[in-house]
Amino acid sequence: MKFGLTAIALAALISSSTILNPVVLAQNQQSTVPDAPTPQAPPQLSGVNGSAITPGKGSEETPANPTSSSASPVQQQPPAAPSQPPAAPVVDTVQTAPPEGFDALPRFVLNVNFVEVPVTVKDSKGNLVAGLTFRDFQVYENNTRVPLQLFSVDPAPLSVAFVIDQSLTSDVMAKVNDSLDAIQGALTPYDEVAVFTYNNGAQERTAFTGAQSSRLPAVLALTKATGSDMLVPINSGPLAGCSIRQNGACVDPNLQPGGSAGGGTFITIPKEIHTLNDAILAAAKELSTRPKERRRIVYVVSDGKEHGSKASLREVIRYLQTNKIAVFATGVGTSANWGEGYISRIHLPFTMYDNILYKYTAATGGDFDSERSMNGIEKSYAKIAEEARTQYTLGYLSHESIYDGKYRSIDVRVNRPGMDVKAKAGYYPSAQDRR
Repeated sequence: MKFGLTAIALAALISSSTILNPVVLAQNQQSTVPDAPTPQAPPQLSGVNGSAITPGKGSEETPANPTSSSASPVQQQPPAAPSQPPAAPVVDTVQTAPPEGFDALPRFVLNVNFVEVPVTVKDSKGNLVAGLTFRDFQVYENNTRVPLQLFSVDPAPLSVAFVIDQSLTSDVMAKVNDSLDAIQGALTPYDEVAVFTYNNGAQERTAFTGAQSSRLPAVLALTKATGSDMLVPINSGPLAGCSIRQNGACVDPNLQPGGSAGGGTFITIPKEIHTLNDAILAAAKELSTRPKERRRIVYVVSDGKEHGSKASLREVIRYLQTNKIAVFATGVGTSANWGEGYISRIHLPFTMYDNILYKYTAATGGDFDSERSMNGIEKSYAKIAEEARTQYTLGYLSHESIYDGKYRSIDVRVNRPGMDVKAKAGYYPSAQDRR
């Protein structure tokens, strides 16, 4: 009897120790946490009949004894018969690369020539006309109307190459020198300026710099010159001889009768030197490197006389029209005098050109302003800068071939009476205009 009670007490003690054991308690608590869901295979695509799909090769038949990384003792049940009719069999297609020299898809390349035309419109009183729309303009190239692809009235930043004539007379040169300080006031911080001067040859004073930089006034101060005074020429008579002699001969052989300057009875008066063409060409070369989105302008302050340049007028105009450069000018001296300014445009044979600036402005779409006083020259800077900045910008696609390089005439018309339209007379195509 005692043995039985002892066995029962011992069994109860073992059971209580097992329950109080922390290891056993932890195992009992973990057994109550549910397991994570078992990963399931993705469902098969309908209409593929269990085939494997390889990118670029379509579908392939499933091998007879497929192998699986996880050996499952449960045999997969055969799929139930579909309720819809079976899909059409998948054809095995293999993409092959196209032969060399051919594209996968046809590609059409059409080279066109985009032409940009800045236009200035003034009324009968010379005031700028604002508020026009694209419906008011008509553009003709080689007498054929072209539809507009671009119309803009936004002001454009300017790249201005100033060309200052230093062969003017001393009184006119003094007015130009005093007016140079007003150039910077006509420009904005977004503009850039280069300065050129010419007398007997062109000289670059500074490359392009900021219009509001401190460098520009310093350079303009260095460009001030005294000019040259015109003397009364005497080529015959007793006063035509040399007044200064040495050992019976004239000190200057160019003024000696019978020398290189003339015959035995008269003296050939040397011609004046005004290299205007070379100066504009030097400024245009510097402008041709500026970005397309900037408006390229050559601004000339001169009387328009030309003699002694290596470049001809026709060559310089062609270069300007090819590189989208417009010439604006302020005429001073004889070209600004009433009546004489129009007579100076007439060229007499075997004589110097008295004024060719109007030819540059008419061919490139610029403007010519004649001023006699210093105050008028200063106002001319602001007026021409405003005119160049606020031009209407028209653009179209040329119907001519881009490979011929021939000249194309441009005629811009405004459907309003009494309007003065200024635009470039034509252009020469270049590879930079291809689109």
